[in-house]
Amino acid sequence: MSVSATPKISHRRGKAQYFIERLSEDVSLDMVLIPSGNFLMGSPPEELDRFDDESPQHQVSISTFFLGKYAITQEQYQAVMGNNPSEFKDEVDSSDHPVENVSWDDVTEFCHRLSKLTSKEYRLPSEAKWEYACRAGTTTPFHFGETISTELANYQGTDEKIGDTLYKGNYGRGSLGIYRNKTTPVGSFKVANAFGLFDMHGNVWEWCADNWHSNYEVIPDSKDWVEGGDKESHPLRGGSWLNYPPHCRSACRFSNDPASRYDHIGFRVACSARGLL
Repeated sequence: MSVSATPKISHRRGKAQYFIERLSEDVSLDMVLIPSGNFLMGSPPEELDRFDDESPQHQVSISTFFLGKYAITQEQYQAVMGNNPSEFKDEVDSSDHPVENVSWDDVTEFCHRLSKLTSKEYRLPSEAKWEYACRAGTTTPFHFGETISTELANYQGTDEKIGDTLYKGNYGRGSLGIYRNKTTPVGSFKVANAFGLFDMHGNVWEWCADNWHSNYEVIPDSKDWVEGGDKESHPLRGGSWLNYPPHCRSACRFSNDPASRYDHIGFRVACSARGLL
């Protein structure tokens, strides 16, 4: 049964600076400028359905960088890597769906090849940079506000009972929605955050550069958090088409080993602002 209360969803207009990277004659990549700033990383103790690995909250300073406007698509991956490993490539036209079924090893190799192709410094974002870019100045569970809707993002918006546990398709006072059971084309929801980024909640989990750390007791910064932690596991952010709303929150973290490939895991790339401003 859906919840009747009106969800608190915010809509803000903004202007984004970006540059276009040509990957081939027909394929390009939009990179959005993420301005420098400070933010509170992690979730507060009172946030609904939060996890312990999102603690403690801490201030982080971020320097200016560029981040992909969208997750890397199947055609972009094909243009750089020469193959398309996606499970959802049998659609009528899946070229603008996010590439998935890619491992951390695969996507770091993509960044290496893209850097060589363009003579720019491409890499995966750190967790801190990813969360800062996702929040875009907000402190709520989602950059939309206090809740989320399947009209704004691709995730499992229906209830499911597994054993004795009910997994809810709505978050807080938000309503139930639909379960698409697959990826959707990048940018298809037409709702960007204040930095001009699309699909930061849902669609595909996005790999980050850091080693996995089980909490924030040792405070990270905007650089890749590769000191200590689990070198055989790397963070994922944003949730996916397969996940329930709590996993799509700005602060939510997950991890997997670098060789894992699943149809709900993709990535977006970051680029140094050095020499571009």
